[in-house]
Amino acid sequence: MNIIDGKKIAQTLRNKLAKKVEKLDRAPGLAVILVGDDPASAVYVRNKDNACREVGFYSEKINKPSDITQKQLLAEIQRLNNDDKIDGILVQLPLPDHLDANLVIETIAVQKDVDGFHSENVGKLMQNKPYLHPCTPKGVMTLLATTGIDLAGKDCVVVGASNIVGRPMAMELLNARATVTICNSKTTDLSAKLKRADVVVAAVGIAQMIQGDWIKKGAVVIDVGINRLDNGKLVGDVDFDAAAQNASWITPVPGGVGPMTIATLLENTLTAYQNRK
Repeated sequence: MNIIDGKKIAQTLRNKLAKKVEKLDRAPGLAVILVGDDPASAVYVRNKDNACREVGFYSEKINKPSDITQKQLLAEIQRLNNDDKIDGILVQLPLPDHLDANLVIETIAVQKDVDGFHSENVGKLMQNKPYLHPCTPKGVMTLLATTGIDLAGKDCVVVGASNIVGRPMAMELLNARATVTICNSKTTDLSAKLKRADVVVAAVGIAQMIQGDWIKKGAVVIDVGINRLDNGKLVGDVDFDAAAQNASWITPVPGGVGPMTIATLLENTLTAYQNRK
């Protein structure tokens, strides 16, 4: 069994980005909007801000009160759409219930949608001509590439069907000519489907739901989930210790997919800068 070290791979990607930034006539700019004071969201935003500064990006961190109106938030996004020093715009999710996240995402200029959530970017991924990829699935593809596996023809099972991870993840794998099955927490006989999989991507959001004996011998396991147990321990959607007995490659939680998501966000921001140039 081999550990896929997301921290190390993400650091390598950030180092490459920093070298590219040194040769540019200006720093690519990323604006991150945080609405409210959710502690987990604040940590994510701070990590993104720190990563930006590490690679030499211009970073704008915008904090808005939780009672901001829809109109006010959309006006802030439009301001950033028209700001030439900003190449990427990200609104940290989830948003307070009174705000329409879909409308917020669609208001971000498609060429600045570095999260890859805008319907136009998702549509281009469906057509296998992506402009800006959703960050986590693209980061997963980077991790898979480090294992040396040729995805063409492989049986891949994605557990989870969210717009942020599961659905675009399936498209990324399809575009790599894999055979893809999309499952969820209600899938009948999920274990049987996983036992046939060469690659498992777990993104269902249920702590340790996927058992070790559901993993085929030699399979590659990517665990996108991050869940906190009652004792405070962070775990993924896969029972890591048991799954590691069968997997040829597996990501840890934490330290697997998470660092790659932020590194891929930076990669997308540089792509957005280059495309705007």
